[in-house]
Amino acid sequence: MVSCSAVPTDILYRVPEEQPPNTLIGSLAADEGLPDTGHLYKLEVGAPYLRVDGKTGDIYTTEIPIDRETLSDCQNLFDEKCFLEFEVSITDMVKGIGSGPRLIEGLIEVLDINDNTPQFASPILSLAIPENTHIGALFSIPMASDKDSGSNGVAEYSLSTGPDAVQLFNLQVTLDTDEKLPQLMVMGNLDREKKDSYDLNIRVVDGGKPPRASSALLRVTVTDQNDNAPKFERNHYEAELPENSPLGHSVLQVRANDADTGTNGEIDYTLHQASETVQRLLRIDRATGTIYVKGLVDREETSFLKFFVVAKDRGPNSKSSKVLVTIIVKDQNDNAPAIEIRGIGLVIHQDSVANISEDMPIGTPVALVQVSDRDEGENAVVTCVVAGDVPFQLRPASESANDRKRKYFLQTTTLLDYERIKDYRIEIVAVDSGNPALSSTNSLKVQVTDMNDNTPTFSPALVEVDFPEGNQPGDRVLDVVATDADSGINAEMIYSIIEPEATRLFEVNANSGEIRVKNTLDREEREHYKFHVAAADKGLPSKTGTATVVINVLDRNDNEPKFMLNGYSFSVIENMLPLNPVGVVTVTDADKGENSRVTLFVDPDNGKFVIQNDTRTILSSISFDREKESTYSFRLKAVDGGEPPRSSYVGVTINVLDENDNAPYVTKPSNSSYTYLTPVTPPETRVEVMEAEDIDAGPNAELYYSITGGNPYGLFQISPNSGEITLAQAFSGKHNGLHRLVVKVSDRGKPPRHTTALVHVFVNETKSNVSLIEALVGHSLYTPLDRDIAGDPNYAYSQQSNIMYGSLAGAAVVILVIVAVVVIRHHLQKDTKSGYQAGKKESKDLYAPKQGPKNGKGKKSKKPKAPKPTKPLEEDEEASLQKGLKFNLINDVNDSPRIHLPLNYPPGSPDLGRHYRSNSPLPSIQLQPQSPSASKKHQAVQDLPATNTFVGTGDTNSTGSDQYSDYSYKANPPKYNNKQVGDYANMTMYPRENIYWTNQVW
Repeated sequence: MVSCSAVPTDILYRVPEEQPPNTLIGSLAADEGLPDTGHLYKLEVGAPYLRVDGKTGDIYTTEIPIDRETLSDCQNLFDEKCFLEFEVSITDMVKGIGSGPRLIEGLIEVLDINDNTPQFASPILSLAIPENTHIGALFSIPMASDKDSGSNGVAEYSLSTGPDAVQLFNLQVTLDTDEKLPQLMVMGNLDREKKDSYDLNIRVVDGGKPPRASSALLRVTVTDQNDNAPKFERNHYEAELPENSPLGHSVLQVRANDADTGTNGEIDYTLHQASETVQRLLRIDRATGTIYVKGLVDREETSFLKFFVVAKDRGPNSKSSKVLVTIIVKDQNDNAPAIEIRGIGLVIHQDSVANISEDMPIGTPVALVQVSDRDEGENAVVTCVVAGDVPFQLRPASESANDRKRKYFLQTTTLLDYERIKDYRIEIVAVDSGNPALSSTNSLKVQVTDMNDNTPTFSPALVEVDFPEGNQPGDRVLDVVATDADSGINAEMIYSIIEPEATRLFEVNANSGEIRVKNTLDREEREHYKFHVAAADKGLPSKTGTATVVINVLDRNDNEPKFMLNGYSFSVIENMLPLNPVGVVTVTDADKGENSRVTLFVDPDNGKFVIQNDTRTILSSISFDREKESTYSFRLKAVDGGEPPRSSYVGVTINVLDENDNAPYVTKPSNSSYTYLTPVTPPETRVEVMEAEDIDAGPNAELYYSITGGNPYGLFQISPNSGEITLAQAFSGKHNGLHRLVVKVSDRGKPPRHTTALVHVFVNETKSNVSLIEALVGHSLYTPLDRDIAGDPNYAYSQQSNIMYGSLAGAAVVILVIVAVVVIRHHLQKDTKSGYQAGKKESKDLYAPKQGPKNGKGKKSKKPKAPKPTKPLEEDEEASLQKGLKFNLINDVNDSPRIHLPLNYPPGSPDLGRHYRSNSPLPSIQLQPQSPSASKKHQAVQDLPATNTFVGTGDTNSTGSDQYSDYSYKANPPKYNNKQVGDYANMTMYPRENIYWTNQVW
């Protein structure tokens, strides 16, 4: 699997199989030019055979060896190369997890070593070869297999034969697609009748160094051809048939054998050249060759019968043979044989009991048996046998030809064993040759005496016992018991422990075999003990038997769970989703089984973290916010499964790493504040210092500042690090007025976040009319950021006006202002006793605008007109102010009056900005944090954080003096439709046609 960031698989290492643990295979950093510092290497694919050093990228073998023959992908490769795939991810720890890891893929060629022996499929190989096979014929022998490959695979075969086959067989090895095929070559004529099988030895050797070899028995079976005729077991068959024998009585059975096999060896029997009498009295079974009585036999009529029997095989070219049969008819038998048993030699019989030592050799006589029959002829011929499966037989005691009385020795046929059978009951049966035969029986008891010929034995020979740890010294462990098939003193035993090392911990009772422990056992120190116990009998000479004792020390819950570290500290990135892994702990318990089964719990369990007991992984139940909580501490409790359970604790600290999830916010200055500068302010003068904060940490909280708008003349510059705004060059006359700088504050996170703030600078000789400045600043907040506000837009017009009215305006303005102030104060004192009230409409407000026509589509006036004053003095004063201002804010639209705000008011002038805020028909602008703007086109301040994002929202109430009202409006306007105050910038602003917005500059 290749990820989108994986490099081509061009990394190849080679390593021989079966290397010890921690063998260096290769170094990714050194071999491939990958970074060796500041990066984390992690093995993704390749376990459990490989491990990777997290810092250097070195690849090592593990405790599990790489066995080429057992790798699933290499088992059927034969001589092809075997590869083990691996994948390693590389994470830049400097950039953090967010930068994304690289994935390195590679292959490890596992080189074969000669660690396997070639083997045949079976230790005995069978091969069938027909007899009379022509010389030079080849027969394939089952091949041997070798799990190794290449030169370590099968290299050669060899054949060894006995003297009877050395001239008959030879080995020939052929090469077929790089495989060696052993074949057996027939070198001589095979005759099944002479020898039907041959045992050969075939050996296989591989090509390793040193070589490995094995061998198998090759059994060659010679199969048959139909080249033999049936052959009778006898040349002449004779039988006696008692007279008056019943029908169906079996007279005799003739047997012929055919050396061939299959149908070639199947035989049919028929009577041949039989007389009419024979055919009448006898019949023969075609399959078995048994001759039966067919008719009534009378000795007086016929005393004998003679005929031939033919045996013919069933082969395609059948062959046959014949034999002569003679049957003698005899009289009936009416006397049973007699049996006499008595002692012989040193063997004395007493009460029909004979005693014999078990160490007597084979053939030792234990009795003399005499058998006799009073009948005459064949009826007196007696057959005597030993009945049953006993190690005794009858052997003729003399060569006498007396058929009426015969003597036999009763002798042993095998060595007697007292421990196996202590006595025998021997029954002797005598049968005469009469028809029907008569028989008789007699018996003898033989007792076997003991000898010390047996070794003590343990049953079982391997004794395994479980014994709990923490015992008391002297506790009984187990009893070992040996038995001796001998008797008496030969069966008395003495027990002892053979290994001296074991006697330091264990002792055995010499008489009973009871084993006790001398010291306290500790399973964690040693879990198994193995030693041998001997049992020696007291016979002469003494015989000794041994048993293996294995003691498995059972576990007790005497160890607490133990964490690998005294404390754990993990780091996680903030905003990580819940139920993601935070860290993994390792806990062990030196006990075993249920006592070592450890369950982990979070203590205290406040629901913020959970632990997966199967993986020991700590999961978070919450999403982290470093700014709210940067560190979490709790304990893990480990409880084992013992009775009673044991537990332990470890402290865990979770450090929340910062993520750039907070934008900077400006603390100083506010968007609605301004800085006053005189036109003669020298360059390098500090204008303002931007102050901003970022609640993130590290690079995410490092800020830099830049001016992104409102500085078309390059008058101002800002320090990117400190935020200090300084004057870059001296002012000229056109620079007088309000300057709005758009400052961008960005952090250094990845990706960075930023906020935008406004810095207002008012350049003028004086700042006596604060209300005007505030109104300008207020209007700036509602002007789109892509429009520059930088100085006096009517600079050229003002220059001409100053020349024309310079001399007159100076005196007129002073006089008019004084008169206006006196009249206004007098008027206000007359109408209200409490003085000026913000927002209250005055009946005689000289500066209140007149209402325009309600039909509202007003036409353009050729020349803007001022509202008519009630007194001539007031009209002259307003005209004088208009001449001094030379700053028309809006054309006369819909016959609405023009408002003239002078840039410089003499001392004591009325606060016109406050007046217009109180009486303006426009809705006031309420600044609210985090208010969405109506549209991006008219958004005044963009991309600000919550505390510095202000969007105007209209209401019908007037605002206090800390807010602002626009100083251009329509008479009786409707509520905001698709037009915002900032749009006034697109209108013709002044009486003269050459004063307008251009290139987004006043």
